Amino acid sequence: MTAQEVERGRFVRQPNRFTGRITADGSSGHPAEPGRYRLFVSYACPWAHRSLIVRGLLGLEDALPVAVVDPIRDERGWRFPDRDPVTGAVFLSELYLASDPSFEGRYTVPCIWDTETERLVTNDFPNITTMLETEFTAFHRPGAPDLYPEALRPEIDELNDLVYNTVNNGVYKAGFATAQDAYEDAFDALFATFDRLEERLAGRRYLFGDRITEADVRLYPTLARFDAVYYAHFKCNLRRLVDYPNLWAYARDLYSVPAFGGTTNFDHIKRHYYVTQRNINPSGVVPKGPLTDWTAPHGRDAPDRG
Repeated sequence: MTAQEVERGRFVRQPNRFTGRITADGSSGHPAEPGRYRLFVSYACPWAHRSLIVRGLLGLEDALPVAVVDPIRDERGWRFPDRDPVTGAVFLSELYLASDPSFEGRYTVPCIWDTETERLVTNDFPNITTMLETEFTAFHRPGAPDLYPEALRPEIDELNDLVYNTVNNGVYKAGFATAQDAYEDAFDALFATFDRLEERLAGRRYLFGDRITEADVRLYPTLARFDAVYYAHFKCNLRRLVDYPNLWAYARDLYSVPAFGGTTNFDHIKRHYYVTQRNINPSGVVPKGPLTDWTAPHGRDAPDRG
């Protein structure tokens, strides 16, 4: 977070600088080609986590190579544990500045690098997953799920807007608020949406019935981080995820899917937030808890659940 992202005590996320698109037909100037692009992520970042989940669900591991940055970020931004073997970069900032020498914002993940033009195509996290879902179909594994079905897109988009503003970004609005009213507004909106989602999931396995969609991909990373980080670190402490019977079982159900659980790294998550965000946790001490069993039976696959 930078000082520019707090206005009158309220957290305002910086706009995404690179908003190019990769298209199946190449009309954007960036044709979808296997192996041409490189996805940069952090296991700690919820926005990057989405892209890893979709990459796994669609079987794009070979078509879209990935590089993971270290979870501890300093004033120089995200660092590669070892020099990136393709770009030669030590810090992600080098790739941002190679693409735009005048860039002055935060160097964010996820982002996609074009190895042919040697420029960043996009760091526009809301659109990266839907781009993988709709423009990389030629490289999806056989039988890959349709995560963004055309008939459901208006409803998925509507729910995603609510979840983004009150949950995904809502925890940040609460955590980074420097004014009491800003914090309470975000806090109240977050838990009002949690109550709505808890009710919604009472009669359906996933947010849109019996199929995983983009909506589930977007909600899950926040749920995965909630009790471990957001509940205490961001002062979102009305209730824990484990206090919501349906939301908690739903989160465990998704965790049991390898694309979700296999990309959920609680060590990276906790070390990133508690060590990096010294404005909130000055000591940098990482808490040992909570003791949570994500592998406990979830019961969400019952035949009477639609």
